Amino acid sequence: MMKYLQDLGRSLMLPVAVLPAAAILMGIGNWILNLISEDSVIGNYLTSGGDAILSNLGVLFAVGVAIGMSKEQDGAAGLSGLVSWLVATTVLNVSGVAGLQGIEESAVDGAFGNIENVFIGIISGIVASIMYNRFSHVKLPDALAFFSGKRLVPIMSAAAMMVVSAVLFFVWPLVYNALVSFGEAIVGLEAIGAGLYGFFNRLLIPTGLHHALNNVFWFDLAGINDIAKFWASEGEQGVTGRYQAGFFPIMMFGLPAAALAMYHTAKTKRKKQAASLLMAAAFASFFTGVTEALEFSFMFLAPVLYVVHAALTGLSLFIAATFEWTAGFSFSAGLVDYTLSLPVPIANQPLMLILQGLVFAVIYYFVFRFLIVKLNLKTPGREEDEPGEGEVDESYAMEERTPADEDETTVMAKEIYAGLGGDENVRTVDNCVSRLRLEVDDMDKVDQNKIKATGVPGVNVVGKHSIQVVVGTQVQFVADEMRKMHKKDD
Repeated sequence: MMKYLQDLGRSLMLPVAVLPAAAILMGIGNWILNLISEDSVIGNYLTSGGDAILSNLGVLFAVGVAIGMSKEQDGAAGLSGLVSWLVATTVLNVSGVAGLQGIEESAVDGAFGNIENVFIGIISGIVASIMYNRFSHVKLPDALAFFSGKRLVPIMSAAAMMVVSAVLFFVWPLVYNALVSFGEAIVGLEAIGAGLYGFFNRLLIPTGLHHALNNVFWFDLAGINDIAKFWASEGEQGVTGRYQAGFFPIMMFGLPAAALAMYHTAKTKRKKQAASLLMAAAFASFFTGVTEALEFSFMFLAPVLYVVHAALTGLSLFIAATFEWTAGFSFSAGLVDYTLSLPVPIANQPLMLILQGLVFAVIYYFVFRFLIVKLNLKTPGREEDEPGEGEVDESYAMEERTPADEDETTVMAKEIYAGLGGDENVRTVDNCVSRLRLEVDDMDKVDQNKIKATGVPGVNVVGKHSIQVVVGTQVQFVADEMRKMHKKDD
């Protein structure tokens, strides 16, 4: 199960990689709109570009997970992920449910108004990847041959997602509304209630169900309406804003410090790759308060860290609410909204949140670093070394290659492919961060010496039909060239 979660975590890196850029576009755009002009063309242009990505996380995750979890990371899997997402979100949206129940849209359970979320995206991607792995090589009778193989996968994904949607039709409202009721129940617990809200808000991020709690505390579902009241400077100073303030120390300081801890504990040969993801995600978290890129980088790879992160978030909200330090956000708890909230009259000692954030940065760094090392957690840059990977010549493996090296890469790919036995012997071509992962029909037909003659650092036979070739950080380009040569499944 843990390996499956780690594979899922790695598959999320494709959609997650785009989030920092989207967050920064939104942050800069909002800053321009609030500080310069509400009608700024540039501000609206930037926020629209960022919102196009951040408002469609579900579909991005559906496609990314489908590709990442499929054996060959084929485009057909991504298409199937999109099909699965469209089926679920169309059948279970407000108008779809109204049609199924024969009622007015206004009478549909509010849970279905929040169906387009990351959780549904991940489920869609998983279903599509399962269908790809099961049906992408199936041959149908001649009369139906057109729909054989990869063309069959989107069809089976749609059918499977109809079944999953039928289950969600009954389950989703129960879970969603239970969380709304829970949120309403803890409102009276004051600072403790704020802490519980913060804990469950983060804990529910992977499922998308955090929106159920947010509706209770941030909006007017239960009369709290914390965001609108803060910006209107209504309510009670030191109280209004308590369900927002505690997020600032986490998003601006805690999570960036966690990213630094993950970078410092990454393996030497993977530090550059880990840094490219973690530092960009950390900046997005600090500047805009968009944390998904950072959180999804470890929530599946190291779930225990994510639980700790949720607990620390709850503690932060409890502390801020206890001391009545308040600030607010309209977008998220990053530097942009923090700056904008400072002159709001109802804000109470907001500068203390900076002090709290610095303390939480220290806590996050040392707690994350200790747990990662002590428990050997597989955070970015600490993935398992597979047999023979330790033999990699790091000066070679860490050498940065670019598409400009196309001729050299193509030659290497052709030689490796020939050494594997070519079309007649190669089943599948896949890759991870430094290795080609290959399936062959007959291992006896593999010429390891010919493969090694290309200059690769290592060749590892890991099963009766499985072999890995350690290439280095240019592995993606080699794999792409080999996929072009691979005709076996066409």
